[in-house]
Amino acid sequence: MSQIQVQNLSFSYEGSSEFVFENVSFWLDTSWRLGLIGRNGKGKTTFLRLLMGELEDGGSIRPRPGCKYFPYQVEQPKRLTMEVLEECEPGYELWKVCRELNLMEMDTELLGRPFDTLSGGEQTRVLLALLFSGEEKDFLLIDEPTNHLDLEARRQVGEYLGQKSGFILVSHDRHFLDGCVDHILAIERQQLTVQKGNYTVWQQEKERRDQAAVQKNEQLKREIGRLKETERQKEGWSQALERTKTGTRIGGLRPDRGHIGHKAAKMMKRAKVLERRMEQQIQEKQGLLENVENPESLKLFPLCHHRQELLRLQEVVLSYGERAVCGPLRMAVGNGERVALCGPNGCGKSTVLKQVLAVAGMTEGLKGWEQIWEGREEGQENSLAGIVESFEGAEQMQKGVKGAVSCRGVWDQAFGLKISYVPQDVSFLRGSLEEFAREQEISWTLFLALLRKLDFSREQFGKPMEQYSQGQKKKVLLAKSLCEQAHLYIWDEPLNYVDLFSREQIAELIVRHRPAMLLVEHDVSFLEEIGARCIWMGEKEDKVKSAQKKA
Repeated sequence: MSQIQVQNLSFSYEGSSEFVFENVSFWLDTSWRLGLIGRNGKGKTTFLRLLMGELEDGGSIRPRPGCKYFPYQVEQPKRLTMEVLEECEPGYELWKVCRELNLMEMDTELLGRPFDTLSGGEQTRVLLALLFSGEEKDFLLIDEPTNHLDLEARRQVGEYLGQKSGFILVSHDRHFLDGCVDHILAIERQQLTVQKGNYTVWQQEKERRDQAAVQKNEQLKREIGRLKETERQKEGWSQALERTKTGTRIGGLRPDRGHIGHKAAKMMKRAKVLERRMEQQIQEKQGLLENVENPESLKLFPLCHHRQELLRLQEVVLSYGERAVCGPLRMAVGNGERVALCGPNGCGKSTVLKQVLAVAGMTEGLKGWEQIWEGREEGQENSLAGIVESFEGAEQMQKGVKGAVSCRGVWDQAFGLKISYVPQDVSFLRGSLEEFAREQEISWTLFLALLRKLDFSREQFGKPMEQYSQGQKKKVLLAKSLCEQAHLYIWDEPLNYVDLFSREQIAELIVRHRPAMLLVEHDVSFLEEIGARCIWMGEKEDKVKSAQKKA
């Protein structure tokens, strides 16, 4: 492996007045397991593209390594998985892919199935196995592989990457980074820093630097205040002495104007020296806090329902036709509680959330197993678009209605429940922020203020949302939810693509306002911070719980 020298790197996108990078220099080693972190929109993916030579940079990256980028673009997902791998890496060696899959504790029979029948987590791990089956000389660029991975899959991938070397990993999961990187490259506000160690080591060093900068800043503020006061005194003395040159007599003699002028000039010179010192101190102070992360507090406006228990499920089984999706499930959500649905991909977590949304439009809580909800085609994608209630009787439910979600068990949900929903998918976001705010009937001023606190620049406000990064789109949905007054906040994997600093802001917000929440999230440290009570789902419950303990 070799070292990569980055010298005086500058880059800005065409038509933008802001630099993504401006005159930055550092070096890295291609044998490292390097974690790349930074706020959304600050240039993580841009830096990977610069390394690959896809973008023209001002400066130099020498030598430019041979890179491979993850995730792969899969053009024909309906083909067999082995054929998809051939499409991504022509001439790949099957036995090497099988070896890598075994290291991730995966069954190689997946390779014989159509790619689109694999879960998102299975697709990610199969493509990672392909990535690491290539030449050892390749420098691997891995961009956010943990999105949509459940806890067990994150454990497997984290342990797998911890055995490898020679890659840059972009991730916003603190536990995941701690387990598989040995260096951190951080894109801060005004600089890029390289730190040996995992994320926790970098965070501790960052806090130490920030604290030292704040203390130095306070010291300089006191020094500047003292210098200003001394300067005013010197100028006052000089002017008072200057006035004694005329119109006064001392012992009947005329004043020595030359001597008085000389003394006044000396005092004024000292005042000017103090002024220059003060200007230098001010300049030093101005640059001191440029890289200090001081996230502003967010606000939330939760409503308190008159009923203490908002939702209770007892032995609930949800099915599509004759196929059971999840259950039997027992859970309850009360005012001020945070409840997280946990479990492997495909165990029905999102289905439960969508069913809560469906029931919220009814006049009374659902009790018993005799009711079926059929959503309009549009409503299947977005439950907030409206769900039609229909009662078809026990006989029809026994046969199963294609496309319908049927419920067996006791579903008791509070009447008049106002819900704010954040979906997984962000691809539907189009057009301007102002149009979006108007469609969602939220306060435009509050919406912009929240986005600013989530580190949106004012330049971003004028761009169409199609040009936003995935993380920025997710923040749009989170800000929209924060603008809404609700009894229950339902968030489906809300932190996918969201940077570490914003995650801390959101966790602090939830702890401070204590809203009632039902969410699906795989970031263990975030769930611990907000005090979420975990409800485990799926057949792999014991395995997942074990994975959480290891994490």
